[in-house]
Amino acid sequence: MSKIAIIGAGITGVTTAFALRERGHKVTVFDRHRYAAMETSYANGGQLSASNAEVWNSWSTVRKGLGWLLHSNAPLLLSLKPSWHKYSWLTEFLVAITRYEKNSVETTRLAIEARRHLMRMAETASVDFDIETRGILHVYHDAKDFAQATRSNRLLQAGGLERRPVTAEEIRSIEPALTGTYHGGFYTPSDFSGDIHKFVTGLATYCARQGVRFLFGVEAEVTAQPGERIRVGWSAEPQGQATGLPLEEKFDAVVICAGVESRRLAATLGDRVNIYPVKGYSITVQLDAEQDQAAAPRVSLLDERAKIVTSRLGDDRFRVAGTAEINGTNRDIRADRVRPLVEWVERNFPRVSTRRVVPWSGLRPMMPDMMPRVGPGRRKGVFYNTGHGHLGWTLSAATAEMVAMQVGVAD
Repeated sequence: MSKIAIIGAGITGVTTAFALRERGHKVTVFDRHRYAAMETSYANGGQLSASNAEVWNSWSTVRKGLGWLLHSNAPLLLSLKPSWHKYSWLTEFLVAITRYEKNSVETTRLAIEARRHLMRMAETASVDFDIETRGILHVYHDAKDFAQATRSNRLLQAGGLERRPVTAEEIRSIEPALTGTYHGGFYTPSDFSGDIHKFVTGLATYCARQGVRFLFGVEAEVTAQPGERIRVGWSAEPQGQATGLPLEEKFDAVVICAGVESRRLAATLGDRVNIYPVKGYSITVQLDAEQDQAAAPRVSLLDERAKIVTSRLGDDRFRVAGTAEINGTNRDIRADRVRPLVEWVERNFPRVSTRRVVPWSGLRPMMPDMMPRVGPGRRKGVFYNTGHGHLGWTLSAATAEMVAMQVGVAD
């Protein structure tokens, strides 16, 4: 049995803790917040979507992004304030366009594999996370976007995904609550959605019962010197824990699952993990009345033009998420970025009340090639499971298994 530290208690950290504990390791999870899943795993779009596995590194994405630059309510907002990290990341993003097809196929395969692992975790831990298994419906407003989606669909199919085109009439039959005029769509019956926060906190509770130690409310730092075990030190007493704990402890290995903080931690360990924080927004529409509940969709949606995704979370919540904001580690919730999400609901579901809407923003930890960083670092005992970008909820159960196997081999 090895003694393993995990930095970060979001979706990647907690699924990694589950996978390592299942293999018999002694696991400690560190997080600076008082509870699990308090950052990017708090209120995302909710989709577990192999159908959204196409990476963003394409000239089509670049052309759209350039067209959005001067519009504050556009799906993409790029701050032009000079930053070496930002511009070097964008340069690497462009270079990765040459791997667009390969990476899209690989991500699709990984997303399909992740479904099996996530459902097994949920069943083992008896986690209720408002799962909705009615598939995901992508809708397109014009022939041009639909034609591009048809080309992209070939890559998803090459990755093993069953996804079929649907007509405007079929869109209505799949989700009768959806209004508006559409050219066509694609429907993926095997995709699903759920509440990431409920899943992570439920899985963390189960892991704690199985012996995983969680130290919350601490700022953890990692030191890895040649010939020594991994040292993890922390700067505060963990929330809810007994006093008198040492402020440094030695481990056989560490797995960095720290979201946008992974880049800084990696640098201290001699590794380059070029994560950039790409901010996304969501709103949770409270469906208080029976009329609201009846008028809101049950099928998870993606509107290609608006770059908005939706999920139904139980009877009384409707999650709507979107936008990408490239503006450093800024976590501010901007009204001008939230308003398009509210207006989209009002336009597409006019009978749903938006009187009670809870806004949120989170920083997606994104690698320039859109591929997660999973595997060992330069120094013995250091591993990474981070950089999943907008697909952390979709991919984490698979990457947790991958890194857990690698840690076991290195032991």
